[in-house]
Amino acid sequence: MWADRGSRPTAVKQTEYDWLYLFAAVNPRTGESSALLAPSVNTDFMNEHLRFISRQAGPNQQVVLVLDQAGWHVAKALRVPENVTLLHLPPYSPELNPIERIWAYLKSHYLSNRVFVDYDDILTACRNAWNALPETRLQSICQTDWIMHEVQV
Repeated sequence: MWADRGSRPTAVKQTEYDWLYLFAAVNPRTGESSALLAPSVNTDFMNEHLRFISRQAGPNQQVVLVLDQAGWHVAKALRVPENVTLLHLPPYSPELNPIERIWAYLKSHYLSNRVFVDYDDILTACRNAWNALPETRLQSICQTDWIMHEVQV
């Protein structure tokens, strides 16, 4: 929060917590995306998201999914569809993962400095925030030189 030096700005504060997780993938060339809101993170939800990405892309399209090495991204029980290839980033390198920029954007533009009434309010706010991002915005946030270098057509 920006404030004049020496001032004490006020901000909303909430001391009770509920969690909601967003699994998302964005095509940095087109801005097309898929997202799954879930009450927790685990291999089952990751498998569901991979199935959705695979169906959305279609059997004749190969998807390279860039992700970190979170437990549910590398679990032995992960079922990766034939048309999806996982590209794991080095440990502790969130700056290389374009989706991290989306999380920061959503937090700073839609979800920070708010108090949510209940879980349904969080769900609605997160769904509305994701749906408010047009493909052109997703594309501009997620494009990086290292990904786009080999994709030039």
